[in-house]
Amino acid sequence: MQPRHCDLAKKQCVPCRGGVSPLKGAVLREFQAQVSAEWRAVRGHHLEKEFIFENFVSALAFTNRVGRLAEKQGHHPDIYLAWGKVRVNIWTHKINGLTESDFILAAKIDRLKH
Repeated sequence: MQPRHCDLAKKQCVPCRGGVSPLKGAVLREFQAQVSAEWRAVRGHHLEKEFIFENFVSALAFTNRVGRLAEKQGHHPDIYLAWGKVRVNIWTHKINGLTESDFILAAKIDRLKH
């Protein structure tokens, strides 16, 4: 049986036009359970994960892959690049919180690391 986060990775991000509430409570926890445990829902506001690499070049290459994916999905995370690590923060700016698309992007980003 495949991990559930693979199901999210098959979906496409949907642009948020506002007027919806951020995910909270049990619904937020259900989506959290569908992505790898390394993704933290910080204060229920944004997802955060740090990826570790052997060197700067590998971290930069991953950053560029995340950038291409984000552009394709029309959903743009904050990306912090340092020697041997990349930290990604994802949330839906339009509602200042989390939506399903944030979890979709997280699942897709996880697939880029492998």
